[in-house]
Amino acid sequence: MPVSLLYGSLPPDSFVGDAETGTPGAWTLPHHHRTDRPAGKEGNPIVNQTRHKYHHEMLTHALPAHEALNSPATSAGTARGKAPPHAVVIGSGFGGLAAAVRLGARGWRVTVLEQLDAPGGRAYVYRQDGFTFDAGPTVITAPFLLEELWALCGKRLADDVKIVPVSPFYRVRFDSGEEFNYTGDPAQMRAEIGRFAPGDVQGYENFLKASEAIYKVGFEQLGDKAFNHWTDMAKVVPQMVKLEAWRTVWQLACKHVQDPRLRVVLTFQSLLVGGNPFATTSVYCLIAFLERRFGVHFAIGGTGALVTGLVGLIEGQGNVVRCNTSVAQILVKDGQACGVQLANGERLAADAVVSNADSATTYRKLVAPEHRKRWTDAKIERAKYSMSLFVWYFGTRRQYPDVAHHTISLGPRYKDLLTDIFDRKHLADDFSLYLHRPTATDTTLAPPGCDAFYVLSPVPHLQGDTDWTKEAEPYRQKIMRRLEATLLPGLSREIVSSHMITPLDFQDRLSSFRGAAFGLAPVLTQSAWFRPHNQSEDIARLYLVGAGTHPGAGLPGVLSSARILDTVVPHGDGVTAAARA
Repeated sequence: MPVSLLYGSLPPDSFVGDAETGTPGAWTLPHHHRTDRPAGKEGNPIVNQTRHKYHHEMLTHALPAHEALNSPATSAGTARGKAPPHAVVIGSGFGGLAAAVRLGARGWRVTVLEQLDAPGGRAYVYRQDGFTFDAGPTVITAPFLLEELWALCGKRLADDVKIVPVSPFYRVRFDSGEEFNYTGDPAQMRAEIGRFAPGDVQGYENFLKASEAIYKVGFEQLGDKAFNHWTDMAKVVPQMVKLEAWRTVWQLACKHVQDPRLRVVLTFQSLLVGGNPFATTSVYCLIAFLERRFGVHFAIGGTGALVTGLVGLIEGQGNVVRCNTSVAQILVKDGQACGVQLANGERLAADAVVSNADSATTYRKLVAPEHRKRWTDAKIERAKYSMSLFVWYFGTRRQYPDVAHHTISLGPRYKDLLTDIFDRKHLADDFSLYLHRPTATDTTLAPPGCDAFYVLSPVPHLQGDTDWTKEAEPYRQKIMRRLEATLLPGLSREIVSSHMITPLDFQDRLSSFRGAAFGLAPVLTQSAWFRPHNQSEDIARLYLVGAGTHPGAGLPGVLSSARILDTVVPHGDGVTAAARA
């Protein structure tokens, strides 16, 4: 049964702001969608924006099948008198859903398999007691990546989902009680930095210039490039050297600003993609410019509204999303993926298999050892993995209007705490928290007069010795007391709904190796060619998308990984009977 599409929206060509700086502005109301609108100024908003020229080139690369998109039967190839090739996509996270849309646009018949009872993967939605809690991503950057998917189906994101800018992007609260409002407005940022450390204003500008240079290479040129051969990596080494990619995120920030508080403000973003800023390659400093240029946004209805919209696109192509369907094995014949076997014993034949599952899980659990030469069990276990997360979702009977949509609440330690999490794998007594209050932007996510929250605490993955069956509730209470003493007075008396997930949930429910919430850690030696490839090194017709492959975690990363399929998976028409035999 098709998923209902409930929300209206605002399209990228209705954005009013500074096209050069990317300063967030306002969204204007869209024209009513017309299927007969010509491509051009009034047509495809992506094609028409010169600042998106590179992205337009990638979009048009995938458009030969576009004429067939409005008819599921035609896109499936039946109008051409031959059965279309079949692709199985494992996992319905954003990477898997985006992959399915792109494959459908290229003439493939697609079946998406999801082990949970609803689509979304890490973007699963919990609904209880009148509250709507997004389980996963809450920050939307680079919304044009979503626009591309709707454009491939002859539609606009605006038809299904309303995206609104959030300001400030983040409110950073230091342990001292000082607060820094992190925004995309250049003047406001200079004023905030001047308020903390007047001598660092120029240093911040220099940092942003470095971030822009990294963005132009790391995101625009390499973000959706497949690194299938070592020569692909060799070609970019000179650029990476020039951009000082050997530095860590922290080292690059320290090069430009001196105030220790500002160094934290410029480095915590790497934690949002699972990286320790003291170990993560400085390539991830591109996030600063990405946010400045395109803003930080939120989907009305929650991130789950995007999942609903993407499922609608897939079903509109005549393709299928199956939930409560767990994959036990990827089937391989003569060195080629030829389908999957489900946990219930059912076998599905496929001309290509795309895994959005955790990359370590894909190889370690779904591909038999005899088919793997590179990603052996030993190599997988030697790799470095991201931290895990403790997430507490809660609803309150009152509202906290002074709390921003996104708040970073820092504890007394920064580097030492991260050392505990990433290196010692020790659950410390102190913590830093990300507090998400979506009802600051969308009041429909809670009953009238109430607030919805989730609070996220980075914690060690399961290589540590924490027994979460015993520690979960005491840890939740500790976090509650911290929030009550700082941001949410009287919290313990106001809670009317509560739910929490631990690293065990990431391992058991989301099939993440060691419960690592973001898969492989984004260190230099596990980036680009060094990550599991988008096209499997060992198995033909097996492809990977999602956080565990190139370019990495975060919504722009996993959407870009699906983009890469356009360069490594043949058009549906190009899959011959001989190739499928």
